[in-house]
Amino acid sequence: MLKYSSVAISGRPGAGRSTLLKNLKPQLEPLGFEFFSGGEWSRQFSIAAGKKDPKDPKHHLATDYGDDVDYQIDQALREKIAKPETHMAVESWIAGWNARGLPHVLKVLLMCDDSLRIDRVVNRDNVTVEEAKEHLRSREEANIGKWRRLYRTDDFWDPKHYDLVINTYSHGPGETVELVLQALGYYKVNGQPKNE
Repeated sequence: MLKYSSVAISGRPGAGRSTLLKNLKPQLEPLGFEFFSGGEWSRQFSIAAGKKDPKDPKHHLATDYGDDVDYQIDQALREKIAKPETHMAVESWIAGWNARGLPHVLKVLLMCDDSLRIDRVVNRDNVTVEEAKEHLRSREEANIGKWRRLYRTDDFWDPKHYDLVINTYSHGPGETVELVLQALGYYKVNGQPKNE
């Protein structure tokens, strides 16, 4: 049996949330885990709402939809993972913060140096360094502003809310997924998942 029934991954853009979620899937899906990407959901919602910017089709802003949409999604996810019988891995900017106070949820914070986050956006989105800087600045400003209004705080990435903090500058994707699997109590034995 795993030490935690769900995993909630937080971090700023370019910290590696989506990569970690993708890398956890082969190990956790056979154990009945569901997966949810806040970024992917938001992109699909923006497309459906006709809010995509043709100049930046890969991304959306928090201002593309009302505060109530974010709040409803945050609350629905919290209600779902609040049930210990739920097995889910979720990622979003504030997924771990949203799961605070739920001891059966492993709350993971991914931290990363700004220069590497910028570099990742440059390579991922094929943009210039200046475009990447502006993209990160505008997205963070819009999202943090929205969450301050909703939750009356801005300590979303304070390590005190998390069970595991990983610096993805000094830990690559493979090391990062291994640290999370170790924290969950998951081990591979002869190619089969084994719990502690």
